[in-house]
Amino acid sequence: MRESLGDDVGHGLVTDHTVYACVMGSRAFGLATDDSDIDRRGVFVAPTPLFWRLDKPPTHVTGPLDEQFSWELERFCVLALRGNPNVLECLHSPLVEYADATGRELLALRGAFLSRRAEAALRGYAVQQLGRLEADLRAHRRPRWKHGMHLLRLLLSCRDLLRTGRLSIDAGPYRDRLLAVKRGELAWDEVRAWTRALTEEIDAAATRTALPDEPDVTRVEDFLIRVRGASAAPDLAPRSPALSPVPRSFP
Repeated sequence: MRESLGDDVGHGLVTDHTVYACVMGSRAFGLATDDSDIDRRGVFVAPTPLFWRLDKPPTHVTGPLDEQFSWELERFCVLALRGNPNVLECLHSPLVEYADATGRELLALRGAFLSRRAEAALRGYAVQQLGRLEADLRAHRRPRWKHGMHLLRLLLSCRDLLRTGRLSIDAGPYRDRLLAVKRGELAWDEVRAWTRALTEEIDAAATRTALPDEPDVTRVEDFLIRVRGASAAPDLAPRSPALSPVPRSFP
């Protein structure tokens, strides 16, 4: 997990080898306010020869811009196959800043990563968040309301994923009420009641969801092998399928 080659090399990998970049956080969730940061996330492909060295390329890099974080493609795919919410949400951001041919193919694989593993991960994150909020309530007599807002947002995403088989991170339809939670304008009992109601809806949706039990590991692995091969011997690697370009959608 370490950034083994140093910040300069890591930043160079992000600058020169990014295949996908997007904006995440409140702006992607439809919950931005005037003081919201711009959280950038991305995926880079470390050149294959770097893996032949004893000192391996980093699995992730922070920077070089403020509020920027990027994963190396293999690490990104591993986390996405596990259903990691942060990584899956990155693939579903409506604010795509950049996607080259490899990035567009990664976007086309979004469905291959979705499975009941994502449901389990979203539920797990929500349970952890709820535990922290209730610990804050006991210790300080008030929860961290921003975390309460994101707990509810995660539950909404989990419910809709089970219902539709698609991951949507747009909380816009619930914006006013979620921001009221963030401002502390709803009593904790109201937030807790909403949490219980969403959990019940998730349980009901789970009994009839069309989500597969497991992601399509073979399809993802074939993609990764092809990308690694293209980097190692670009003249010999098979071509990626033709895909429509993804325009920059955030200034």
